[in-house]
Amino acid sequence: METKASSLPEPLPKTDRSVRRTLRALLEATRPKQATKNLFVFAALVFAGDLFKASLFLRALLAFLIFCITTGGVYLFNDIFDAERDRLHPQKRHRPIASGALPIPLAWTAVFCLEALGSIAAFIINLRFGIAIVAYILLQVAYGLFLKQIVLLDVFALAAGFLLRTAGGGFAIQVGISPWLLLCTLELALFLGFGKRRQEIATLGPDAGKHRPILEEYSLPLLDQLIGLVVAMTLISYSVYAVESPSARSHPHLWATVPIVLYGLFRYLYLVYRKGWGGAPDEVLLQDRPLQITILLWFLLVLILFAFDGHTKGGLLGYLILQR
Repeated sequence: METKASSLPEPLPKTDRSVRRTLRALLEATRPKQATKNLFVFAALVFAGDLFKASLFLRALLAFLIFCITTGGVYLFNDIFDAERDRLHPQKRHRPIASGALPIPLAWTAVFCLEALGSIAAFIINLRFGIAIVAYILLQVAYGLFLKQIVLLDVFALAAGFLLRTAGGGFAIQVGISPWLLLCTLELALFLGFGKRRQEIATLGPDAGKHRPILEEYSLPLLDQLIGLVVAMTLISYSVYAVESPSARSHPHLWATVPIVLYGLFRYLYLVYRKGWGGAPDEVLLQDRPLQITILLWFLLVLILFAFDGHTKGGLLGYLILQR
């Protein structure tokens, strides 16, 4: 019995356990699961057809990591200001700052460290990317302080964050960014933002305004109209981009990705209206397998088209004919 007892690992001291819990709470507060939002950084790399250029891919990957650091600090900043309101929310009350697991002074220290590290690293890559990161930080500070209290502008501010991710990815690898790509990014982000607001109202019901005051300015009928309008605009913009943009002219079969995008938008609408999802777009992506497969198919088809179209006579169709 003594041998067995002595072979057991000694329990961690109380201080060490406390430090571990605090560090775990700090990591959770930076919301690493929401790093999927920063994948927009790779959009310029994909549509420039440079995904397999190692040097550019590494720069884009570094830009992605810098955005992850920066957004982590932003989430901490927002949670500090929203702590009192989050304690009234059925899910958000479990967040580290709202629950008291993460002390606010430590959270403030982490905010300054993460934003400083992200900004310095961004300017090391190049000036334009550094400006994009600083612009993103300032936008998020403005959102946390007052933009989130202004109807419609609150969602536009969120969408602008995605726009800066896409533009920042182009700046990091120093390639031109199509206005159509930026327009599609903006409209898709507005779609996700209005869907998020709709789900918040549907979930919280009459008490929605107590948790987020701006929700009192919205209604389900209004959001339904805005979502329908933005979805239509997104599909039209992407269709035009896939046919008439400079990228489409050099890759003449890019239009074949339109049905996949159409299904993806409809699938997301189905999840919002029939499944009650949409409050957290990143969680929708991580949980819904058909949507994951749709995005993967779109990505693979884009890679195939960019690999062959414009590099073979007659594009991909000509390549297949020649192989016969």
